[in-house]
Amino acid sequence: QVQVVESGGGLVQAGGSLRLSCAASGRIFSINAMGWYRQNTGKQRELVALIGRGGTKYLDSVKGRFTISRDNTKNTVYLQMNSLKPEDTAVYLCYADVSERWNSGYLNYWGQGTQVTVSS
Repeated sequence: QVQVVESGGGLVQAGGSLRLSCAASGRIFSINAMGWYRQNTGKQRELVALIGRGGTKYLDSVKGRFTISRDNTKNTVYLQMNSLKPEDTAVYLCYADVSERWNSGYLNYWGQGTQVTVSS
């Protein structure tokens, strides 16, 4: 089995910064992409950022403010969030696209989510 655990959420004032971390552990042969989604009650989940073999991808509204990075030796992905805005408030969920064996395909594993709240 694979576990994905996020950390680093919290309450911050507008203009402030937070750094989210997400570590995958367990039965891991290879990880393709890792990334972050966010979701608010009653709204669709949206992709914030991802990092994979093809590079990085960002939601338009966070470009220039958020930076995703990855430490492959630790199976960990980070999301540095600067110049935070109240509209960034959401539960941030991490995912990892994992292959558990050399001859198996990739499956998405999700964390429980971490709350980010930006006050105005």
